Amino acid sequence: MAAALPLRLSGQARQGATLIGRTGPGARIAVDGQAVGEASASGLFVVGLDRDCGPQVRISASDAGGQAASTTLAVAPGGFDIQRIDGLPPQQVRPQGEALLARIAAEAERKARGWASRAPTEDFAGGFTPPLSKYRVSGRFGGQRILNGEPMTPHYGADLAAPEGTPILAPAPGRVCFAETGLHYEGGLTMIDHGQGLVTAYLHQSRVGVRVGQAVARGQVIGAVGKEGRATGPHLCWRMKWRDRRLDPMLLLGVRAPA
Repeated sequence: MAAALPLRLSGQARQGATLIGRTGPGARIAVDGQAVGEASASGLFVVGLDRDCGPQVRISASDAGGQAASTTLAVAPGGFDIQRIDGLPPQQVRPQGEALLARIAAEAERKARGWASRAPTEDFAGGFTPPLSKYRVSGRFGGQRILNGEPMTPHYGADLAAPEGTPILAPAPGRVCFAETGLHYEGGLTMIDHGQGLVTAYLHQSRVGVRVGQAVARGQVIGAVGKEGRATGPHLCWRMKWRDRRLDPMLLLGVRAPA
């Protein structure tokens, strides 16, 4: 009978949460039977529980020598609210016009490439700190959005209100995988890859202060709070994805890799 691998997890088992795990070096990781990558050389890996994750999730690890381990977690509901935002320009809610729609489609393709970044690093291991030194949570992750009275898709970010020009700080080390200004919905947008497909995004910036390919350290200024794109006031919309799963970055604050 094959020996069991170690399998330890840190973080909340909750819709929208991120788990940091430790297992055998280079072990193959699967979520609900689907392969999602490999642990690092030190055995670290990350798993995201999508906003719409079901009531339980099974995480498993296996290696070439036949060792394996798995665990099934009960996933708590996210408790998402309803958010009503009025006074937006109609083109920010239901854009029209061939030129604008073509622009939005081209921007979506470029953003998709940023989200698809897969740096073979473990910059997530030391945990995350808030990207603003002072802020007010003005919109929670996952809430149903009603824009100008019209139901839309859920809000996949945490809105942090702060004065325009407030420095935005990298919450963890990583490498910039997207950096543009003037996007229709996001205004100034930066994305940072923290390793193994865990990517964070920073929307509505008045100034983007980094470039694609640049390595950033925790606490480094990467831009400034603004109200560009689809926004009614200055704030940072902070987003996070792991391999197309939409996550609440606030749930990763203070979570560190298991010993």
